[in-house]
Amino acid sequence: MRSQLLLLAAALALAVGCKSSTSPSGGGRSTTITVGNNFFSPTPDTVAAGQVTFSWSTPSNGHNVTWLTGPTTPPNSATMQSGTFPATLQAGTYTYHCTIHAGMNGTIVVQ
Repeated sequence: MRSQLLLLAAALALAVGCKSSTSPSGGGRSTTITVGNNFFSPTPDTVAAGQVTFSWSTPSNGHNVTWLTGPTTPPNSATMQSGTFPATLQAGTYTYHCTIHAGMNGTIVVQ
């Protein structure tokens, strides 16, 4: 019985440690950035090229996404209190901020 439990534990450990061949590439992080009261999360973030969505997490006094640097210049968002804002990003490093709140900055590395 003990040897069966050890074998089962070893098999479970092996299964948990294996990566699926269908897992996302290029960073493996979520492509949703939360916009909260005076923060972006996660930042920095690493994602695969494609669409990133900024999602306002709670009604707020208003924030925007304004791009500072990047290999392309996606459109900036409007100042919003709720909702979502999609941006399509190519490979490279992008920095952005909220023009309303000093210190509310973010970085996305796109692979």
